[in-house]
Amino acid sequence: MQYQELVNWIQLINSGGVGPVTFYKLLEKYQTAQQALKHIDKEKIFPEYEAKAEIEKAHKQGVQIVTIKDKEYPQNLKTLNDAPPILYVKGRTDILNYPVGVSIVGARNASVPRRKIASKIAFDLTNNDVLVISGMARGIDAAAHKGALYAKNQKGPTIAVLGTGVDVVYPEENKELYEQICLYGAVVSEYKLGTTPQTSNFPRRNRIVSALSSAVLVVDASQNSGSLITARLGLEQGKDIFAVPSSPMEGKSSGTNCLIKEGAVLTESAEDILNVLSYTHNRQIKQFEIKEQDLFANTLDKAEKNDNIPIKVKNVETRPLVSIIPDEGIDIDELIRLSGQQAGDVMAQITELELEDIIEKINANTIVLKR
Repeated sequence: MQYQELVNWIQLINSGGVGPVTFYKLLEKYQTAQQALKHIDKEKIFPEYEAKAEIEKAHKQGVQIVTIKDKEYPQNLKTLNDAPPILYVKGRTDILNYPVGVSIVGARNASVPRRKIASKIAFDLTNNDVLVISGMARGIDAAAHKGALYAKNQKGPTIAVLGTGVDVVYPEENKELYEQICLYGAVVSEYKLGTTPQTSNFPRRNRIVSALSSAVLVVDASQNSGSLITARLGLEQGKDIFAVPSSPMEGKSSGTNCLIKEGAVLTESAEDILNVLSYTHNRQIKQFEIKEQDLFANTLDKAEKNDNIPIKVKNVETRPLVSIIPDEGIDIDELIRLSGQQAGDVMAQITELELEDIIEKINANTIVLKR
C-alpha cells in the first residue's frame, strides 16, 4: 500500500464513530479512504499529522502495519464482516497465515493443574506443527504461550492478540513473556500504538483470537466468562470447539462441562485435538510426537510471580496440611475444618508453605499446591 493511502486508512479507522463495519461501508461507497474522509464531520476526523506520526512511531519500534489489502494479512480474518482493516504486528508476519492453529483460552485465576494442562497441550500441539494462539492474559493464556515457546527446542512460535497497542505490555508482569513471543512468534493488535488497557477492548479482541485459528480450546471457564465468548465466536465462525472437563467440585470451571454437554469435544490431551484436526482439514498433520516430558522442571521466566509453569516441589507430601489439599485447591475454612487444628495454627502453616513456594493463593480464600 502506498504511503498516503496508508495515512488515510489510519485516519479513517481512527475517526470518531468509525469501526470496521462502517469503514468498509464508507470505502464501498466512496472508493477510497481519502474520499470517505471528505464526507465525515471534520471534528471527528483523526488528524493527518497524527496518522503520519503513527507510521513513523511504528517504524522506529519495529512494528509492521499490515492492511487487509496486503498479502501478509491473515486470510482467516477476512471472513469476518468486522475484520480489522489494519493490524499492528510485532514479530513474525510469516506465521499470520499458518496452515493450522488452535486458540487456547481460559480463566485468569486458573488453578495450577489447569495451567499445567494448558502448557502441556500447547507444547504438544506446537511440536506437531499446530500454531497456538491466545491473548497473553494471566492464567491460561500465559501458560499456553509458555508451553508453545518451550516446544521446538524452546523456539516454538505462538501468536498473542492484545487488547492494547502492540507496544503496551499488559499485564506488566508478562513483559519477559511478551519479549519472547515477539522474538519467536508475533504480537498482534488492531488498536493504534499506545492504546492502554480498556475493558471494552478485550471482548472485541476475542473475535480475532478465534478467527485466526482452526479450532478453539477452552481449558478453564466459569459460566459467564470471556472464554465462553471466544468459544461462541469460534462456533459462529465455523471452528471446532474443544473443552477440558472439570470436576463437579470445581464450580468456577463449570463452563467447560457446559460446552461439552452442548457438543464441544472432550479434551484431555493434544492428541484429542490432533485427531479431529487431521480429519477436519484433510491434511497430514505431522505424525504425533507426544512424549512424556517434564515441562515444569524449569521456568521460562526469571520472575517467580510470572511463573505459570511451576517448578516441581519434591518430598512435601509428608507435611500435615499438604496431604489434605486436593489438586483443584481448597477453601481455607474447609482446610481448617479438615485439619482439626486451631485456625491460628493453620494460618501460620499456610504462611510458611507460601514462603517455601509449596502452595499459592489464587484468591483471598483459596489455596492450591504448586507442583
